Amino acid sequence: MQHAVGSPLPPPHQPGHGPGPAAAGSQAQPQPGAPGFTGAPHHPPVPPPHPHPPVPPHRDTTGHVQLPPGGPVAVPSPPPAQAHADPSATTLAVLLIGPAGAGKTSVAKYWAECRRVPTAHISLDDVREWVRSGFADPQTGWNDNSEAQYRLARRTCGFAARNFLANGISCILDDAVFPDRPVVGLGGWKRHVGPGLLPVVLLPGLEIVLERNAQRSGNRRLTDEEVARIHGRMAGWYGSGLPIIDNSQLDVAGTAQVLDDVLARAIASPPQW
Repeated sequence: MQHAVGSPLPPPHQPGHGPGPAAAGSQAQPQPGAPGFTGAPHHPPVPPPHPHPPVPPHRDTTGHVQLPPGGPVAVPSPPPAQAHADPSATTLAVLLIGPAGAGKTSVAKYWAECRRVPTAHISLDDVREWVRSGFADPQTGWNDNSEAQYRLARRTCGFAARNFLANGISCILDDAVFPDRPVVGLGGWKRHVGPGLLPVVLLPGLEIVLERNAQRSGNRRLTDEEVARIHGRMAGWYGSGLPIIDNSQLDVAGTAQVLDDVLARAIASPPQW
Protein backbone atom coordinates (compact mmCIF):
# COMPACT_ATOMS: atom_id res chain seq x y z
CA MET A 1 0.00 0.00 0.00
CA GLN A 2 1.27 3.44 -0.81
CA HIS A 3 0.77 6.57 1.34
CA ALA A 4 0.99 10.18 0.42
CA VAL A 5 4.21 11.89 1.27
CA GLY A 6 3.98 13.55 4.68
CA SER A 7 0.92 11.58 5.88
CA PRO A 8 1.43 9.49 9.05
CA LEU A 9 1.81 5.75 8.59
CA PRO A 10 -0.51 3.39 10.46
CA PRO A 11 1.29 1.66 13.34
CA PRO A 12 2.19 -1.98 12.79
CA HIS A 13 0.11 -4.51 14.63
CA GLN A 14 1.76 -5.92 17.76
CA PRO A 15 0.60 -8.97 19.70
CA GLY A 16 -1.32 -8.12 22.83
CA HIS A 17 -2.31 -4.67 21.63
CA GLY A 18 -5.74 -5.31 20.21
CA PRO A 19 -6.88 -7.25 17.19
CA GLY A 20 -5.07 -6.76 13.94
CA PRO A 21 -6.43 -7.50 10.54
CA ALA A 22 -8.91 -10.33 10.64
CA ALA A 23 -7.02 -13.60 10.21
CA ALA A 24 -8.40 -16.83 8.86
CA GLY A 25 -9.93 -18.98 11.60
CA SER A 26 -9.94 -16.19 14.30
CA GLN A 27 -13.05 -15.94 16.47
CA ALA A 28 -14.83 -12.71 17.37
CA GLN A 29 -15.07 -11.92 21.07
CA PRO A 30 -18.60 -12.14 22.49
CA GLN A 31 -20.24 -8.78 23.05
CA PRO A 32 -22.01 -7.75 26.27
CA GLY A 33 -25.43 -9.33 26.41
CA ALA A 34 -24.50 -12.09 23.96
CA PRO A 35 -24.33 -15.77 24.99
CA GLY A 36 -20.97 -16.66 26.48
CA PHE A 37 -20.09 -13.10 27.64
CA THR A 38 -18.37 -13.33 31.01
CA GLY A 39 -17.12 -9.72 31.43
CA ALA A 40 -18.20 -7.30 34.12
CA PRO A 41 -21.59 -5.63 33.62
CA HIS A 42 -21.48 -2.19 32.09
CA HIS A 43 -22.41 0.71 34.39
CA PRO A 44 -23.17 4.26 33.18
CA PRO A 45 -20.60 6.88 34.30
CA VAL A 46 -21.33 8.54 37.61
CA PRO A 47 -21.83 12.29 37.21
CA PRO A 48 -19.48 14.51 39.25
CA PRO A 49 -20.89 15.83 42.51
CA HIS A 50 -22.64 19.19 42.43
CA PRO A 51 -20.40 22.13 43.43
CA HIS A 52 -20.98 23.63 46.84
CA PRO A 53 -23.52 26.47 46.91
CA PRO A 54 -21.96 29.94 47.00
CA VAL A 55 -21.19 31.18 50.45
CA PRO A 56 -23.06 34.40 51.26
CA PRO A 57 -20.81 37.42 51.84
CA HIS A 58 -19.72 38.15 55.36
CA ARG A 59 -21.79 40.81 57.05
CA ASP A 60 -18.77 43.11 57.24
CA THR A 61 -17.92 42.74 53.55
CA THR A 62 -18.08 46.06 51.73
CA GLY A 63 -20.00 46.61 48.53
CA HIS A 64 -23.30 45.15 49.75
CA VAL A 65 -24.83 48.16 51.51
CA GLN A 66 -28.17 49.12 49.97
CA LEU A 67 -28.43 52.93 49.85
CA PRO A 68 -31.87 54.51 49.54
CA PRO A 69 -32.24 56.69 46.45
CA GLY A 70 -32.39 60.44 46.86
CA GLY A 71 -35.63 62.33 46.36
CA PRO A 72 -36.91 65.89 46.81
CA VAL A 73 -36.16 67.13 50.32
CA ALA A 74 -39.39 67.59 52.25
CA VAL A 75 -40.23 70.48 54.55
CA PRO A 76 -38.98 69.73 58.09
CA SER A 77 -41.71 68.68 60.47
CA PRO A 78 -42.40 71.31 63.13
CA PRO A 79 -41.79 70.23 66.73
CA PRO A 80 -44.71 69.16 68.92
CA ALA A 81 -46.59 71.85 70.77
CA GLN A 82 -44.61 73.44 73.60
CA ALA A 83 -41.41 71.80 72.33
CA HIS A 84 -38.41 73.81 71.20
CA ALA A 85 -36.94 72.92 67.80
CA ASP A 86 -33.32 71.80 68.05
CA PRO A 87 -31.69 72.44 64.66
CA SER A 88 -28.41 70.86 65.82
CA ALA A 89 -30.15 67.47 66.12
CA THR A 90 -32.49 67.74 63.12
CA THR A 91 -31.73 66.51 59.60
CA LEU A 92 -31.85 69.65 57.46
CA ALA A 93 -31.02 71.05 54.04
CA VAL A 94 -29.78 74.65 54.35
CA LEU A 95 -28.79 77.13 51.65
CA LEU A 96 -26.48 79.91 52.85
CA ILE A 97 -26.69 82.94 50.57
CA GLY A 98 -24.46 85.98 50.50
CA PRO A 99 -22.05 88.14 48.51
CA ALA A 100 -18.37 87.38 48.08
CA GLY A 101 -16.67 88.00 51.43
CA ALA A 102 -19.79 87.42 53.52
CA GLY A 103 -18.21 84.38 55.17
CA LYS A 104 -20.57 81.80 53.66
CA THR A 105 -18.01 79.03 53.23
CA SER A 106 -16.32 79.56 56.60
CA VAL A 107 -19.62 79.62 58.49
CA ALA A 108 -21.01 76.64 56.57
CA LYS A 109 -17.93 74.53 57.31
CA TYR A 110 -17.95 75.43 61.00
CA TRP A 111 -21.69 74.84 61.35
CA ALA A 112 -21.43 71.45 59.64
CA GLU A 113 -18.52 70.36 61.85
CA CYS A 114 -20.21 71.33 65.14
CA ARG A 115 -23.59 69.66 64.69
CA ARG A 116 -24.74 66.63 66.70
CA VAL A 117 -25.94 64.79 63.59
CA PRO A 118 -23.93 63.90 60.45
CA THR A 119 -23.74 66.95 58.21
CA ALA A 120 -22.10 67.63 54.84
CA HIS A 121 -21.02 70.96 53.37
CA ILE A 122 -21.20 71.62 49.64
CA SER A 123 -19.95 74.85 48.11
CA LEU A 124 -21.18 75.63 44.62
CA ASP A 125 -17.91 77.42 43.81
CA ASP A 126 -15.94 74.29 44.71
CA VAL A 127 -18.14 72.09 42.51
CA ARG A 128 -18.02 74.57 39.64
CA GLU A 129 -14.21 74.51 39.78
CA TRP A 130 -14.17 70.74 39.26
CA VAL A 131 -13.91 71.76 35.61
CA ARG A 132 -10.16 72.15 35.15
CA SER A 133 -9.70 72.52 31.42
CA GLY A 134 -12.21 74.88 29.85
CA PHE A 135 -13.41 76.39 33.13
CA ALA A 136 -15.72 79.31 32.35
CA ASP A 137 -14.75 81.87 34.99
CA PRO A 138 -17.68 84.27 35.55
CA GLN A 139 -15.18 87.05 36.28
CA THR A 140 -14.21 87.06 32.63
CA GLY A 141 -17.82 87.66 31.67
CA TRP A 142 -21.19 86.01 32.13
CA ASN A 143 -22.04 84.18 28.91
CA ASP A 144 -23.75 81.01 27.71
CA ASN A 145 -20.76 78.86 28.68
CA SER A 146 -20.42 80.22 32.21
CA GLU A 147 -24.18 80.00 32.72
CA ALA A 148 -24.22 76.38 31.51
CA GLN A 149 -21.41 75.44 33.91
CA TYR A 150 -23.18 77.22 36.75
CA ARG A 151 -26.41 75.35 36.05
CA LEU A 152 -24.52 72.05 35.87
CA ALA A 153 -22.79 72.72 39.20
CA ARG A 154 -26.08 73.68 40.86
CA ARG A 155 -27.77 70.53 39.59
CA THR A 156 -24.82 68.44 40.82
CA CYS A 157 -25.05 70.06 44.26
CA GLY A 158 -28.77 69.36 44.38
CA PHE A 159 -28.27 65.72 43.43
CA ALA A 160 -25.65 65.31 46.16
CA ALA A 161 -27.84 67.04 48.76
CA ARG A 162 -30.80 64.80 47.96
CA ASN A 163 -28.70 61.67 48.39
CA PHE A 164 -27.14 62.90 51.63
CA LEU A 165 -30.57 63.70 53.09
CA ALA A 166 -32.01 60.36 51.92
CA ASN A 167 -29.29 58.64 53.94
CA GLY A 168 -29.79 60.68 57.10
CA ILE A 169 -27.01 63.22 56.51
CA SER A 170 -27.85 66.90 56.72
CA CYS A 171 -26.44 69.25 54.12
CA ILE A 172 -25.56 72.93 54.04
CA LEU A 173 -24.89 74.52 50.66
CA ASP A 174 -23.53 77.98 49.92
CA ASP A 175 -23.94 80.13 46.84
CA ALA A 176 -24.12 83.79 45.85
CA VAL A 177 -27.79 83.74 44.85
CA PHE A 178 -28.97 87.05 43.41
CA PRO A 179 -32.51 88.24 44.14
CA ASP A 180 -32.78 90.01 40.78
CA ARG A 181 -31.57 87.20 38.48
CA PRO A 182 -33.94 84.25 38.07
CA VAL A 183 -31.29 82.19 36.25
CA VAL A 184 -29.20 82.14 39.44
CA GLY A 185 -32.17 82.50 41.75
CA LEU A 186 -33.84 80.38 44.38
CA GLY A 187 -36.13 78.64 41.91
CA GLY A 188 -33.35 76.45 40.56
CA TRP A 189 -32.20 75.46 44.04
CA LYS A 190 -35.72 74.59 45.11
CA ARG A 191 -36.18 72.53 41.95
CA HIS A 192 -32.94 70.57 42.40
CA VAL A 193 -33.03 70.08 46.19
CA GLY A 194 -36.70 70.18 47.14
CA PRO A 195 -39.27 72.32 48.95
CA GLY A 196 -37.63 71.56 52.31
CA LEU A 197 -34.55 73.65 51.53
CA LEU A 198 -34.13 76.42 54.13
CA PRO A 199 -32.48 79.56 52.67
CA VAL A 200 -30.68 82.01 54.96
CA VAL A 201 -28.91 85.20 53.85
CA LEU A 202 -25.57 86.39 55.28
CA LEU A 203 -25.19 90.11 54.60
CA PRO A 204 -22.51 92.01 56.52
CA GLY A 205 -21.61 95.63 55.78
CA LEU A 206 -19.75 96.59 52.62
CA GLU A 207 -16.55 97.49 54.48
CA ILE A 208 -16.45 93.99 55.98
CA VAL A 209 -16.78 92.16 52.65
CA LEU A 210 -14.16 94.45 51.08
CA GLU A 211 -11.74 93.62 53.89
CA ARG A 212 -12.37 89.87 53.60
CA ASN A 213 -12.12 89.93 49.83
CA ALA A 214 -8.68 91.58 50.10
CA GLN A 215 -7.46 88.49 51.98
CA ARG A 216 -8.38 86.18 49.12
CA SER A 217 -6.17 84.97 46.30
CA GLY A 218 -6.56 83.47 42.84
CA ASN A 219 -9.82 83.64 40.96
CA ARG A 220 -11.76 83.88 44.25
CA ARG A 221 -10.52 87.46 44.73
CA LEU A 222 -12.64 90.10 43.03
CA THR A 223 -12.02 93.74 42.32
CA ASP A 224 -13.38 96.23 44.85
CA GLU A 225 -15.79 97.53 42.23
CA GLU A 226 -17.18 94.05 41.60
CA VAL A 227 -17.54 93.38 45.34
CA ALA A 228 -19.44 96.65 45.82
CA ARG A 229 -21.71 95.90 42.87
CA ILE A 230 -22.54 92.40 44.14
CA HIS A 231 -23.13 93.67 47.67
CA GLY A 232 -25.53 96.31 46.40
CA ARG A 233 -27.54 93.75 44.49
CA MET A 234 -27.68 91.45 47.53
CA ALA A 235 -29.47 94.23 49.42
CA GLY A 236 -32.49 93.21 47.38
CA TRP A 237 -33.05 90.35 49.83
CA TYR A 238 -34.35 92.86 52.37
CA GLY A 239 -38.11 92.68 52.22
CA SER A 240 -38.06 89.22 50.56
CA GLY A 241 -39.22 87.40 53.68
CA LEU A 242 -36.01 85.37 53.94
CA PRO A 243 -34.10 85.48 57.23
CA ILE A 244 -31.06 87.78 57.04
CA ILE A 245 -28.07 87.71 59.38
CA ASP A 246 -25.84 90.77 59.59
CA ASN A 247 -22.59 89.20 60.76
CA SER A 248 -20.53 92.38 60.60
CA GLN A 249 -19.68 92.17 64.31
CA LEU A 250 -19.79 88.38 64.66
CA ASP A 251 -17.02 85.83 64.33
CA VAL A 252 -17.57 82.44 62.68
CA ALA A 253 -18.72 80.69 65.88
CA GLY A 254 -21.08 83.53 66.79
CA THR A 255 -22.57 83.55 63.28
CA ALA A 256 -23.12 79.79 63.45
CA GLN A 257 -24.98 80.22 66.75
CA VAL A 258 -27.25 82.87 65.23
CA LEU A 259 -27.78 80.56 62.26
CA ASP A 260 -29.01 77.84 64.64
CA ASP A 261 -31.48 80.30 66.16
CA VAL A 262 -32.75 81.30 62.72
CA LEU A 263 -33.13 77.66 61.67
CA ALA A 264 -35.04 76.83 64.86
CA ARG A 265 -37.61 79.48 63.93
CA ALA A 266 -37.65 78.26 60.30
CA ILE A 267 -38.37 74.69 61.43
CA ALA A 268 -41.22 75.88 63.66
CA SER A 269 -42.61 78.07 60.85
CA PRO A 270 -41.09 77.22 57.43
CA PRO A 271 -40.64 80.30 55.22
CA GLN A 272 -42.76 80.69 52.12
CA TRP A 273 -40.52 81.17 49.12
